Amino acid sequence: MRINLLEETWEREVPHDQFAYLRRNAPVHWHDVPDDTGFWAVTKYQDIKAISRDVQTWSTEIGTAFIRTQTPEFIEIASMMLLNMDPPKQTRYRRLVSAGFTPRTIARLRGTIQRRAEKIAEAVRERDGEVEFVTDVAEYLPLQMICDLIGVPEEDHHLIFEWSNRMVGFQDPDFRTTPEDGEIAGAEIFSYCDGLVDDRRRNPRDDILTALVEGEVDGDRLTREEIDSFFVILCVAGNETTRNLIAHAMNALILHPDSYRDLAAGLDDEALWRSATEEFLRWGSSIHNFRRTATRDTELRGQKIAEGEKVVTFYMSGNHDEDVFADPYTFDIRRSPNDHMTFGGGGPHFCLGANLARLQINCMIRELLRRFPEAEHAGPVKRMRSDFINGIKHMPVRFSMAGTK
Repeated sequence: MRINLLEETWEREVPHDQFAYLRRNAPVHWHDVPDDTGFWAVTKYQDIKAISRDVQTWSTEIGTAFIRTQTPEFIEIASMMLLNMDPPKQTRYRRLVSAGFTPRTIARLRGTIQRRAEKIAEAVRERDGEVEFVTDVAEYLPLQMICDLIGVPEEDHHLIFEWSNRMVGFQDPDFRTTPEDGEIAGAEIFSYCDGLVDDRRRNPRDDILTALVEGEVDGDRLTREEIDSFFVILCVAGNETTRNLIAHAMNALILHPDSYRDLAAGLDDEALWRSATEEFLRWGSSIHNFRRTATRDTELRGQKIAEGEKVVTFYMSGNHDEDVFADPYTFDIRRSPNDHMTFGGGGPHFCLGANLARLQINCMIRELLRRFPEAEHAGPVKRMRSDFINGIKHMPVRFSMAGTK
């Protein structure tokens, strides 16, 4: 079988057939990359977990977390971002920013998320159920919540959306204007954040940005550059990934109408909605992969890996590993256990915003199903051209108005 796990494949489909083949025959597989250095593709669940936890052998600080070799300018910016740090630098940084994402903090947001989800769902009703789901529904809740958390003025919300699209969509012609546009967008976000930081020093508010500016642990505080870089992560991870998770969740329900009806009939069944949310996450993992670089010569499943070589862990493959998940290609809203790796394989890079994402997906999908007993695709679903983000960029949906009030 020809193996191609780069962006052109993901634009067409999730390469489940390739992953299944690799898990069976070559779970640690050398993958060439045109005009760049290749990488080792790791596709088994337990190997992904082991690599995620072994920060001594597998570095994200060397190079970046992305498959392709980046320019020195991009690496300089990326090195200040949490996902491109190793302990102890990463540990210190995470301690300073984690206060904004405790379960208690996220629980306080439930009312706001609920109200925003209700307003978005009502707007769908006003359109008689005919929407471009990504732009009319999925993008709004995560964008609004992240902007609320950071304290971005309403009139600037569109800037955050545009910059995050350009940063992660640099492989997709619908999102970029030049090959260097991702780097330009990153620099623009940094510059914008500088202005917000100056404002919070003068005028503190009840938002995460003020907490970052004023926060300290044992006398240690974040530098301006560190605050800027975390701002970028919030814009991208909090907006882009959750938007795609919401879109993938609705896409899965449309493709599995029995599950749609079961959830619509069980709106007050909290246990069902918890398990369904985890299955949404397993099924539509928003990040394809995460690259590490070997810090020393080592070996994995009999393959000798040299110091400096790239190793890429594929979360979608791990989420469909037959050794871990029974009937992995069955969408099961009652699946239990469901120890998926959509938020990472554990270890220091486990997603800080996992609970916030869960809450937004749960609220948004539930409010739609509360109003609309059925839904169908109203046109072709178009996937994002990216070997990093598992994105849906166009998804026309027709919600049934039957039975709504």
